[in-house]
Amino acid sequence: MIGIALASGFMGCDGNKEKLEYPKAERMDVTDDYFGTVVADPYRWMEDDTTQAVANWVDAENKVTQAYLSRIPFRDELRKRMTDLTNYEKIGMPFKKHGKYYFSKNDGLQNQSVLYVKETLDGTPAVLLDPNKLSDDGTVALAGISFSNDGKYLAYTISRSGSDWREIFVMDLSTGQLIKDHILWAKFSGADWKGDGFYYSAYDAPEEGKEFSNINENHKIYYHKLGTEQRDDVLVYENKNYPKRFYSAWVDEDEKLLFVFEAGEGRGNNLFVQDLRKQNAPFRQLTTDFDYEYQPLEVIGETVYFYTNYNAPKYRLMKASIDKPGLEDWTDVVPESDNVLKGASFIGGKMILSYIKDASDHAYVYSLDGQMEHEVALPTFGSMGFSGNKDDKEAFYQFTSFTFPSTIYKYDIDNNSSEKYLAPDVKFNADDFVTEQVFYPGKDGVKIPMFITHKKGLQRDGTNPVYLYGYGGFNVSLFPSFSTWRIPFLENGGIYVQANLRGGGEYGEEWHIAGTKMQKQNVFDDFIAAAEYLIKEKYTSNEKICIAGGSNGGLLVGAVVNQRPELFRVALPAVGVMDMLRYHKFTIGWNWASDYGTSEDNKEMFEYLYGYSPLHTIRDDGTPYPAILVTTADHDDRVVPAHSFKYTAALQAANTGNAPKLIRIETKAGHGAGKPISKIIEEYTDVYSFTMYNLGMKPEFNGKLKVEN
Repeated sequence: MIGIALASGFMGCDGNKEKLEYPKAERMDVTDDYFGTVVADPYRWMEDDTTQAVANWVDAENKVTQAYLSRIPFRDELRKRMTDLTNYEKIGMPFKKHGKYYFSKNDGLQNQSVLYVKETLDGTPAVLLDPNKLSDDGTVALAGISFSNDGKYLAYTISRSGSDWREIFVMDLSTGQLIKDHILWAKFSGADWKGDGFYYSAYDAPEEGKEFSNINENHKIYYHKLGTEQRDDVLVYENKNYPKRFYSAWVDEDEKLLFVFEAGEGRGNNLFVQDLRKQNAPFRQLTTDFDYEYQPLEVIGETVYFYTNYNAPKYRLMKASIDKPGLEDWTDVVPESDNVLKGASFIGGKMILSYIKDASDHAYVYSLDGQMEHEVALPTFGSMGFSGNKDDKEAFYQFTSFTFPSTIYKYDIDNNSSEKYLAPDVKFNADDFVTEQVFYPGKDGVKIPMFITHKKGLQRDGTNPVYLYGYGGFNVSLFPSFSTWRIPFLENGGIYVQANLRGGGEYGEEWHIAGTKMQKQNVFDDFIAAAEYLIKEKYTSNEKICIAGGSNGGLLVGAVVNQRPELFRVALPAVGVMDMLRYHKFTIGWNWASDYGTSEDNKEMFEYLYGYSPLHTIRDDGTPYPAILVTTADHDDRVVPAHSFKYTAALQAANTGNAPKLIRIETKAGHGAGKPISKIIEEYTDVYSFTMYNLGMKPEFNGKLKVEN
């Protein structure tokens, strides 16, 4: 079915001298009729990724890609530098449970971080759970942990090969041994304890062979009592009228209330509650729409605290009594402000609120009645998160920025003082680099924030290589954060740029909505405008720009390449949503309709999606495209790999010039979470080798740089 032709030669270092030969992907006569428009889908067969035909194509593509990458002269040196940078002790933020301290730690190159426990903050740590022992190759990841409220048990969830499917196990903390309880086919779920058992969410076991592609329907909440079999678990909540909705549970620490979240219909969620203090109490519906987010944060005494954007696009903190929890009885604790409320932590009888101001975190301490007491001083613009208990004044926070490795501080709430607790030793000199924030005009004049990180003393002469990253969707905000993977690029004169596009949550729900459905083009225009700004301000030129994004960001990259191929030299769409006409037909794709709309909604929505869908708008007229490296994974059941397969096959078949159009398909990996360090090093080595090579860079890993113009 699939003919295989490997590359007959290799290109010069500008990547454009000789066109590669790609595996031949069979084209089938498959069409769909959308409101009178017939759309061909010749690679539909790639959607069944369990067939031998797809396996053959994947194998052939990986051979072409690896043959290309293996000839990049500095690839091995880059791998060594990536490995060296990654080989440092990484410690997660400590947290206290039942008088003991817990934290995760990776010695440097361990595939998975290890969970430790110690009796006192300065005590000797002991291994509680080592996920590296759960598989031979590091592809089983610890996905979540939950302690029983009596302190006797730990429920933990694992993911295999990066899948969204979860298994739940239970450990007896007194012995460190597993008990027999084992839950299968949980998804989008942890374990929420009540008494001698826990609530979890799961689907029915999928059809064999379709575990990673079939649409997910009929999500249910169960209660599992310790010592029983999963088949005996009690069905707590389901709604057969809406099979494509999600249902998840949350129980407060004092086990007074069970909240049920219902999501998947719109941008927000519905909320239900059951009073656990009353036997067989019915569920009470608190909200009646999916336009807003409703999230209970804490129960203190007879008061429930809620985080919501209900009639508050930038979010607010509200409260209600346990006996009158309906939305109509919620009252403001901290009203909506000019900045976006990101979240709240309840620690030591106080509230620590985190706000987003121009895509950077700011933290403030409030009293429980909503009075602001003081701001927490942070080192620079960046992102942070707090750890602590509502009845314990001991608090920690973790802070990071682009050249500021994730550092843990111990925080004294009463004195408003921070003390550095743990700082990593990364083998690079942060003082050599600087980050600036600019605000550039979008196509329609809207100001877009953007962070630019580079070596000090950079000359803005239009010749600097740029790695431009964006996302722009699902109310997701991009914050300053540290990554060792960027360092070799920065050390060799590259500029890392992060644009905060519409569709994200940086300025609240209105900013989000401005990049959804019939306004999705705003996201693409914002990204294009970012590149144009960098060129105009002489940071770089169109011959030196790489664009990158993953998932919804992969869609972004695919769309803007088709719209403005001349503007970029390299493009990196990772695990992207590339078929906008059929995305909703796989796993949980239907859940993205609130941002995208679907091709089946109406003719207008179909035409809008068809007009930017990366798979359907690839040019075939000889227009030169940038060098493109698509990345995906065989166990991605969030954005199924068929998106990337079909897009790559169409791209390679089109007349888009001689720059390489390659795909890198990882095995035993998923959408990204839980990937072992060994696989991450290999992937980023390949991605940055491809990028630097096709940007004309000749890096040296002693801080020097040669650039071929």
